[in-house]
Amino acid sequence: MSGKLENKVALVTGGASGFGRQSAIRLSECGALVCVSDINEDGGQETAKMLGTRGFFHKHDVTKQEGWKEVIGATLDRFSKLDILLNSAGVDHPKDNVEEPDDTVWRFILDVNLHGTFLGCRQVIPSMRRAGGGSIINLGSILGLKGDGGALAYCASKGGVRLLTKSIARYCGKEKNGIRCNAICPGYMLTGLLRKYLDTTNDKEDQHAKLASLHALGRLGDADDVANLVVYLASDDSRFITGAELLVDGGYTTM
Repeated sequence: MSGKLENKVALVTGGASGFGRQSAIRLSECGALVCVSDINEDGGQETAKMLGTRGFFHKHDVTKQEGWKEVIGATLDRFSKLDILLNSAGVDHPKDNVEEPDDTVWRFILDVNLHGTFLGCRQVIPSMRRAGGGSIINLGSILGLKGDGGALAYCASKGGVRLLTKSIARYCGKEKNGIRCNAICPGYMLTGLLRKYLDTTNDKEDQHAKLASLHALGRLGDADDVANLVVYLASDDSRFITGAELLVDGGYTTM
């Protein structure tokens, strides 16, 4: 896929690890110049080093409008335009259920996962319009399609991302600004967050097998499975796709 994204410029939030990091790497490998953003400075700098001269890091809190203006401005200063936004930053919490009513947890998850994604979509549109169009890619989740009693705010936030994505796509279509907006909804993926969770369980291998069995393919995915779809949605190969929610779930939603 080398060269598929030549002369394209991407901004990747949550780029310090997981889907964000691997997507930044794949976008760069395919020719894009990449601004890696994250609140985690050490991890973000590490990702940027992996990209060499094709990328740089900018510390960024996605919940702050001024932060979005700064990171977009830094990207334009470095690369002169912006074609691709991957809203990958996201959080969860172990006490995210209806009977442990901690308003700070609810607000924190909604603020990062949903409000942060909204701010990114809103703030990037003027720059993409000036560039003649672009691709906004939002990270949803299978838990935006199916409920989970232990992930109340997370499910609500990712369900919101689904309809936010469709609404942004509809708006941009009516405006004829050349901007597409799509969502990727991963299943359980063997990334750092899931590995960290498995390490806390009494029987790591048994828990891994149980999670794998929830998917029709009988295994877990990894960050590459998401990153490859990010490249597709960022490229002109997906030029007639907007407002879509693309599942990368190994058949989880068929079970």
